[in-house]
Amino acid sequence: MTINTKNKKIEINSERSKEDIFNEMSYHLLNDEEPSNYLNSIVNMNFFQQYPLQLLYKLKEAEQSPKHHPEGNVWNHTMLVIDHASKNKAKSNNEKVFMWAALLHDIGKPSTTKNRKGKITSYDHDKIGANLAKDFLREFTTEDKFIEDVSVLVRWHMQILHVVKNLPFADIKTMKQQANIFEVALLGLCDRLGRLNVNVREEENNIANFIKKCSDE
Repeated sequence: MTINTKNKKIEINSERSKEDIFNEMSYHLLNDEEPSNYLNSIVNMNFFQQYPLQLLYKLKEAEQSPKHHPEGNVWNHTMLVIDHASKNKAKSNNEKVFMWAALLHDIGKPSTTKNRKGKITSYDHDKIGANLAKDFLREFTTEDKFIEDVSVLVRWHMQILHVVKNLPFADIKTMKQQANIFEVALLGLCDRLGRLNVNVREEENNIANFIKKCSDE
């Protein structure tokens, strides 16, 4: 099967090595204007439903609150996030780390999502997701620093909400020890914009507020 994208023609088959798959995904994350086009073209293929890519496939099955995520399931949200990340990746200190963090940022949601009498929650998906991101990437690469850097961004991507709303889950001190707050803020902005009917100005103000609070502490 052949997939045509704006930047590259890819021959898809089920015999590719994990290294080939990882490199191919990295290519599109780093070079496509809208990486979602490529990922949506392969998500239903057999190889994508096998471990570890299965961890991403499960995003399609994870529901979200219609109030906060009218775009639908976690996969839909993630595709919007990586497209926003693609437009902002030049602002990152490490584009590869940033784009993979955007793709994996909610990898913890399928295992943490609960529907409690109509209220959909995914508590601690950032913490669970940080470990799952490591497990996922270790299947493809031995670049320990790359894996750790992606995991750290996944771990702290929810801090924008926690810090801005003064929630008890905010932990600026530990976050600053582990992560670059500007990288967290950039990923957080893409995460917040990766929803339908979003107020862009409000989200940009939230990010600015997050950076100020973190810088002041």
